[in-house]
Amino acid sequence: MGDYDPKGTEFRCESGEGSISRGAMLRRTAAAALGLARFSSPAAAWARQSETPRAITGGAISLAELAKRAKKEGKLNVIGLPHDNANYGEIISLFKKRYGIAVVEVSPNASSAEENQAIRSLKGDSRAPDVVDVGPAFAVPGAREGLYAPYRVRTYKSILKSMKDPSARWYGDYWGAISIGYNADIVKPAPEKLADLFDPGYKNMVAMNGSPLTSGSGVAGVFAAALANAGSVDDIEPGIEFFRRLKQAGNFITVSATPQTVAAGETPVVIDWDYVNLALGKEFPAANWRTVIPSDGVYGAFYCQAVNKTAPHPYAARLWEEFLYSDRVQLLFLKGYSHPARFQDLAKHKKIPSTLISALPPATLYANVKFASDSQQAAAKARIAAEWPTI
Repeated sequence: MGDYDPKGTEFRCESGEGSISRGAMLRRTAAAALGLARFSSPAAAWARQSETPRAITGGAISLAELAKRAKKEGKLNVIGLPHDNANYGEIISLFKKRYGIAVVEVSPNASSAEENQAIRSLKGDSRAPDVVDVGPAFAVPGAREGLYAPYRVRTYKSILKSMKDPSARWYGDYWGAISIGYNADIVKPAPEKLADLFDPGYKNMVAMNGSPLTSGSGVAGVFAAALANAGSVDDIEPGIEFFRRLKQAGNFITVSATPQTVAAGETPVVIDWDYVNLALGKEFPAANWRTVIPSDGVYGAFYCQAVNKTAPHPYAARLWEEFLYSDRVQLLFLKGYSHPARFQDLAKHKKIPSTLISALPPATLYANVKFASDSQQAAAKARIAAEWPTI
């Protein structure tokens, strides 16, 4: 990804405390292993904190002490983390192995809305999620509602400002861009851009990962199509019309793409996040699955981490955050074909193995990526809700 920096793109969210930045992902100076940086006086800092665990702030205690208290809790509740998404399977496994803490995984395919609802519905319940992984469109209102606890991981400064709430109630963990995945044995000629999907040879082949009425990746696909057809993040109408015409041509099907439909050849062409399509290629080599970033519509988005303000395991929740933003685990996100939030910092300090970079599409294809703000996404979703049922 070279020196790609999303801060200059069309991407800002408005929180109650100023301009911030879901649409997208990327980047600190190392502080050894998991980053053992502390405040100048950890003991004094901790003394100023309430003894209530939820008052913990990054650096107030050492990582060793944080891990000790987390191990005493013995459990971490997570939600909405599919193992094949951004390499979360390996990440969760490493956390359990390193700390000996049980990770209770529920509803791996939960939406961002469902994750926030779980915090509300299970408040005070030991089954409540300790942490969530949600899109900015849900992180921003979730923070305003008071669902999340402020917490600054030790590598916080190396996360781009455009990817974090000024009060540290949420911050991006990884980002991706919309891609076209295709079965190279079936799909000929190979697509290079979204406009290629109108080829008569693609009849009944093109699918999305869920309807844009309910799927974030679906909405992102419409954004990408809008960008490819003289639209913008402020004008998604050309994207809706793109899919209307693609369906009229007989190429777009409403079957939701899944790993199973890809393996069975039912969805030979899939519009989805790059890290999802790239992972499918590794998971199903027999499908000869290839991935390309469409040159005519490059749209990106990121996901955010947040700690439940009333987490049943507050120390484990914060240890999980420190773990995720460490150098090693940020590289595990990259291994899962997503771009970690600290990408730029890791690149700057030459900590990214060339093998991980070479597994991704060329960095030049991401150069013109666009991101939509919370307000732009809200406007787009409203337009889609009104028009998508008529395509």
